[in-house]
Amino acid sequence: FMTVTTTEYEIEREILIEAPVEVVWRTVTEPDQMTLWFADKVDLVVEPGARGYMGFGEQGGPVVVETVEPPTRFSFRWNHPAGEDPTPTNSLLVEFTLSSEGEHTRLRVTEGALGSLDRPDIDKPKYAEEHNHGWGAFLDRLARLHAEPS
Repeated sequence: FMTVTTTEYEIEREILIEAPVEVVWRTVTEPDQMTLWFADKVDLVVEPGARGYMGFGEQGGPVVVETVEPPTRFSFRWNHPAGEDPTPTNSLLVEFTLSSEGEHTRLRVTEGALGSLDRPDIDKPKYAEEHNHGWGAFLDRLARLHAEPS
């Protein structure tokens, strides 16, 4: 028995980082920290409703902050069509969830709503595959920032 949901497009990654949650929170929300592991250009104020920009080399685009709950939850929408406001059906919601595990932090990132996206221009299976891979690489870079030098 199997229920069919949009989870074949789930984009989710989780990693344990060797740093306290307050430290990791800054790494995922402060523009000068974000550029160390994520987008190479980050123009963003971390408050709900704030509009900003993230650039990845030649690619990039506007982002709109949704949720800011220090130090456990931060989310933003991106990849909406140029000139349109992001909505649940034209953009993707990236959410960082941080939970404390002693001196370490479990960081989960999800990029949601791909299944409910009304965008014929996006190849959903390809997008899910690329972004799952991409987030894995980004989170590895983030974890290395905090790893104790051996």
